[in-house]
Amino acid sequence: MKKYEVVKKSSDFNDIINTGKYLKTSFYNIYYKDGNSSNPKFGIAVSKKFGNAVERNKVKRQIRCLVDHNKNLFSNSKNYIIMVKKRVKDLSYFQMEQEFVSLLQKGFLNEKN
Repeated sequence: MKKYEVVKKSSDFNDIINTGKYLKTSFYNIYYKDGNSSNPKFGIAVSKKFGNAVERNKVKRQIRCLVDHNKNLFSNSKNYIIMVKKRVKDLSYFQMEQEFVSLLQKGFLNEKN
């Protein structure tokens, strides 16, 4: 992800989470809301309950990679917050990707209909 594609301000995080729509599974919560820019923006949140900093940063890197590989599944005019649940620890990267893509496909296909 490039720097201009990242949601960083806590006020932006809170706004998207409190007033946006969401998709939920047992591994991820994805909150999204219409944005101002022509490019989608992403924020990744991992709780301290997930583990130490090394584990949290590793899963954030993996999620950023998943987002980069699957940008075609995201709408260009929205901002997204991806919250990672603790159960993701038990998954391999391949399983993480399958869950992530299936969530996006199911959720955004249902929204379009």
